Order: sequence, then structure tokens, then C-alpha cells
Amino acid sequence: MTTTPDTTAPATAPATSVTTPLTSLLVANRGEIAVRVFRTARALGLATVAVYADPDAGSLHVREADAAVRLPGAAPADTYLRGDLVIKAALAAGADAVHPGYGFLSENADFARAVQDAGLRWIGPPPAAIEAMASKTRAKELMRAAGVPLLEPVDPAAATAADLPLLLKAAAGGGGRGMRVVRDLDALKEELAAASAEATAAFGDGEVFAEPYVERGRHVEVQVLADAHGTVWALGTRDCSLQRRHQKVVEEAPAPGLPAGLRTALHEAAVAAARAVSYQGAGTVEFLVTADGRPYFLEMNTRLQVEHPVTEAVHGIDLVALQLRVAEGHALPLTPPGPSGHAVEARLYAEDPARGWRPQTGTLETLDVPDGVRVDAGYAAGDPVGIHYDPMLAKVIAHAPTRDEAVRVLAGALERARIHGLTTNRDLLVRSLRHPEFRAARLDTGFYDRHLAALTGGTPDAALPALAAALAQALPAPGAGVAARLGGWRNVPSAPQLRRYRAEPSGTEHEIRYRHTRTGPEPAEGYEGVRVVAVTPDLVTLEVEGVQRMFHVKHNSNTGVVYVDSALGSHTLTALPRFADPEDRTDPGSLLAPMPGTVVRVAEGLAPGTPVTAGQPLLWLEAMKMEHRIVAPASGTLTALHAAPGHQVEVGALLAVVLEETQS
Repeated sequence: MTTTPDTTAPATAPATSVTTPLTSLLVANRGEIAVRVFRTARALGLATVAVYADPDAGSLHVREADAAVRLPGAAPADTYLRGDLVIKAALAAGADAVHPGYGFLSENADFARAVQDAGLRWIGPPPAAIEAMASKTRAKELMRAAGVPLLEPVDPAAATAADLPLLLKAAAGGGGRGMRVVRDLDALKEELAAASAEATAAFGDGEVFAEPYVERGRHVEVQVLADAHGTVWALGTRDCSLQRRHQKVVEEAPAPGLPAGLRTALHEAAVAAARAVSYQGAGTVEFLVTADGRPYFLEMNTRLQVEHPVTEAVHGIDLVALQLRVAEGHALPLTPPGPSGHAVEARLYAEDPARGWRPQTGTLETLDVPDGVRVDAGYAAGDPVGIHYDPMLAKVIAHAPTRDEAVRVLAGALERARIHGLTTNRDLLVRSLRHPEFRAARLDTGFYDRHLAALTGGTPDAALPALAAALAQALPAPGAGVAARLGGWRNVPSAPQLRRYRAEPSGTEHEIRYRHTRTGPEPAEGYEGVRVVAVTPDLVTLEVEGVQRMFHVKHNSNTGVVYVDSALGSHTLTALPRFADPEDRTDPGSLLAPMPGTVVRVAEGLAPGTPVTAGQPLLWLEAMKMEHRIVAPASGTLTALHAAPGHQVEVGALLAVVLEETQS
């Protein structure tokens, strides 16, 4: 699904309004949002300019732009967060406007001012509005004065057991960084320090505040859009309750099941929030709705949201096009377009939900999503996914007349998508969309706390996919000799041939024995009742108990990995040598880096000789905008420590060694 931008001047524009057309747009961002903004800019006839860090030199957003300017370095602090370099790039490329996207500098008032001071158009709200909402504590003071309902803050120093649970939040934060839920007063001091450290690392501001944590609350938000002529739109609601680590995973519009009175109250509060800071452009006002239907203001994001496509789909608009029109000085119509149908968005991440949402790196070999849905992607097949940035690969959005239809279409499209090269959260998304609680719109932010184990549990049976892989690989390579092209068939019976595979990530091994026949390879044993219908290197058709199933096979000859997709699911198989190699050995108690990343913290007082207990956090790795704890595998003594803050480590690097205490 694509959105056609409305490029016509609104009939309600004041006769005295002065507009200044844009000609060239630089996007001060990367990945999916840069590609998405470029799409609208091209539709409007604007020239496009990308900026890129060294790891992004060949990335999709660079390939999509008319021109690109390098920001030397790899870390965001040296590249995408260097406002001076971004402005210099815009001027060098002849751009007359800067769109910040989301994240990075999008809510930095000083950057917005610098853009304007350089004579460039800022595609965002006035710097004063950004500044007013930049601190969550200051924003709440403004909202209280505007009559917007709030959760009252709690002084951590005076907190009692009656105040629990508490939610710690970074005052300058976003995207879940610096957030902690505290359920034990004894842990409050340590969690405050951890939240402050993470906030300092992420935002350069360690201020943290506490407020009541609402159990089973819903995250509901209102999209607003305002012009410079006094018009403020409230473009319906969105529900973003399905979250992991306080970051959204599935979003939808409109938020289902809200009473009309509550929906009206949310719209009015969002408009009041925008007017309180003389807002212009696109923004989002976020609320927490309690189980009994009471709304409380959380924050205002003074930028475009990741989940904006669901609002676009339901209202039939292009929010980026409207941002650009507002920046040109156009007036909005007095009333926004009404809603139609329902839209659901799922964020496709390169991560392993079953292993602590561990981010994945490597090459995205295939990304093929069926037609019928909108795909906003930051990567294409063949692109590398590195350690420096958020692991989101794409957003997939379905729009239909009803919620049930939209959910069904989205789940089906994700299930049939072919995604190779990296472990992703695709299966989790499909199961989440089909979960009875989600289907019934019983939504709250604790969904994954309750259901993650069940949603990621179980080992899918890879026996048939492994057979399909073996049969496809048994065919002769193109250009092979006559005997090979005839299938290696012999008139005299011979011992079956063997192929071995390990299913990922379960580790289950499968041995496939097959023989070449006049009609092609056939299983020799273990697959009674399975009939081979047809075999090509890319497609194997098997008949099982009278039902034919097709298995799409893709083999990476460089890595030995085989991908098999069918209606039974998607499977990743690693080809193993015919005879198993001796098992790799590491010293007992070795803690290896589960991913490439940066050591950001080491537990206080930790040194060789220190006694540790099982599960005790020893150090923290940061990768792809997330922190990951490395804990002691058993109680014992730390005998070696090979990591320090600031160290860059590769996957498998030795971080520490714990000698397990012996049981007497």
C-alpha cells in the first residue's frame, strides 16, 4: 500500500498567507525513515540529499537519494548526532530544508535553531516548542497548567512500599532508554544509578524521575498536526501497548475499544497540549490509560513517530507531505479528513526474542514480503546489518475495513514473507497477532511479560524442510557431466547417500539418507508415507498423507546455510560435515560476548579474585541502542576479567572467567 501525497493547495488557505516553496530536502537521518521521507519528497518533485556514516556508505537510504554527503566515522556521536556536520552537508549539497526524521537530532532544539540560523527551512516544530517538551519534568508542569491529566511524580528519596511499583524514566529520554520498573525498595538506589548512567550515555543528561507504574495500562497516543495559522488537528488515536523493553513492537489505529467519551477527552487533551506550546507541524501526544479507563499524560514527541503509517492509512493522508506543506507556509483545512477502516503495523527487528531480545548482525540475504501490505524498509536484500544502530529492518502495515481483517492480513503477510540471513522477530509477531488476547483487543503494556515464554517456546519440526533441503542439494550443479545430469542413478543398488543439517536456533540435528533413482533423488529411510512429487534446486514438492506441500529452498554456498520456506513455516538449516568434527572447547566458566558491541559498564569493585553469585550482573554490553547484561553463570570466583568500559568486542570474545565453587 502506498500513500499519495496531497499536493493541492487547501481551499481554506487564507488569502493573505505567504508560501515559500521548497526545492531540495536533506534528511538528517538514516535507514527506514530516510527512505520513507525521500519517497514523498520525490513525489513532490523535490531533490533529495542523504548523509551517511561510514558503515552506511552503501546503504539503501544513500542509494535512494539524489546526492549524499559523508559524515566521517561510525559512532552516532561522531556522525548523525553532529549537527554542525549535517548543516554543513546541507549547504554543500544545495539543500534548502532539513527533515530530521525520528531519533538522533529530531528533538534537539539547539539543532533546530542552528538549521534556521543557517538559512535553511526546519521541517519540524518551532525550537521553543521542542525545548518546552524536551524535559519530561518540564513538560508535565506545562501540561498541568493546561489542564491535561497527569501521574504525579514520586520523590525517590521519600518513596515507601506503598508507592511501589515505580517507573524510573530519563527526563531527556525516549525509546525506552533509561527506564526501569522498581518493585523492591531495596533495589531502588541501584536502579536509579543504572537508569541515570544509561540516560547519560544515551542523551548526555542523567536526570531521572520516578512516577507510579501502572500495571496493565494501555499506551494510547494521539497524532496532532498544526499549522502557523492557528489550526490544530487531532488525527485519531493509536494503541502502542505491545512493547519490549519499553519500545513499541505492534501499533494500530484507531486504538480499539475506547469509549467515545474517552476518545474525545484524549483528542481535547492532545490539542490543548499542542496549543500550550504554540506547536506547528507533526507531533504525538502520548497517554497511559489505566485498566479502568483513566488517561494520564506521558510525554509529547515533537517529531514524526515510527508508527505514523497507521494514521496515514486510516485517514488517507501523507504526513510527510503535510509536514512539508506546513513548512512552506500553507494553511491546513479547518477540519482533518475522517477515518476509514483499521490499520496495524508490526516492526520487523533483527533480534532473537527468545534470547533476551539479542540483536543480530550479518547480511540480510532475502527480504521478500507478499503484496497487499505496505512495507517501509531500511534495508534491501544483500545489505549488511551492523552493530551501530537500531536493529529494525522494516515496518509492515496492513489496512482493511475492520480490525479483524487488518490483523489477519498482516499476520498472513508476515508468515509468508521470506526473510533470510538473520534471526528476526517475525515468528513472534505472527504469534502475537494471533494471540487470543490481542485478537480480542485486551491490550496492555505487560503483554510480553506474561506471554513471551509461550510465544517463543517450542521447537518447530524441521524434518520435512531438512528432507527438502537434502533433495534440492542432491541435484547436480549446472554444467555438470552427463552422469551427474542423469542423477547419478545406477542399475545396481548402492548404499544411500547422507546429508546432515542442524536446525537453527534450536540446534536439533537431522540426518537425511537418500538414493538417486531414474526420476531423481528419493528418501531412502525415515520418511515412510512421503512421496516426492518434483524437485528443482529452488522448489521441492512433497506429498504427505495425500496433501502436497511446496518448499522453497535457497542455499548460501559461502556459509553452508540453507533456508527453507513453506506453509509450515520458515526454517534455517546449517549443513554439517558428513562426519561430525570434534566439539569446540572453551574453558569452563568462560563468558563469551553474545554479540559484537561496546562494554559500557563493569560492576563496581569487580576484579579477579572477587566472589560472585549465579545470575549476578558482571558487566553491560551496548549493541544496537540496547544494553545487555552479562551475568555470572554460577556462584564462584571471578578468575579473569578481559573487559573494561569503552572496549569494542566481537561476538565470541572472552569477557571473563568464573570458577564455579565446588560442592562439598
